[in-house]
Amino acid sequence: MDDGAEGYMTPHVTPDGKPVCRRGLLCGMMPTDQFFATDKHYINAAGRARLTEFFQKAKPGTRYFVIAGHTDSRASDEYNIRLSQRRANAVAQVAQSAGARIGDIRAYGERDPRVPNTSAANMAQNRRVEIYCVR
Repeated sequence: MDDGAEGYMTPHVTPDGKPVCRRGLLCGMMPTDQFFATDKHYINAAGRARLTEFFQKAKPGTRYFVIAGHTDSRASDEYNIRLSQRRANAVAQVAQSAGARIGDIRAYGERDPRVPNTSAANMAQNRRVEIYCVR
């Protein structure tokens, strides 16, 4: 799984099941409201252009990317996992079309909120896709 980047994926996991990553760096986070319509996973044209530019100008030394999708808590856990997976896959497709290597695609749904889902503003922060650069 570490694809030659020794030490990236370890056999250790955090209490909530996320792998312990040593050489990953969060190099991009996008609020999904800017790239996807509500409850959708298709990236609009402007979003595709911004993502393509991001992946083409990736940090020097990046071997590959890990894409992680997240949602707010408004739907069921099962539905949110599937939606976050579809959104992460959509971002990964743009990355691959821009020539980037994808090491893994992850879906967390509502399980890893940045902030509590107690207001519309907070829920907007939790609807995101994170891009990790692995060196």
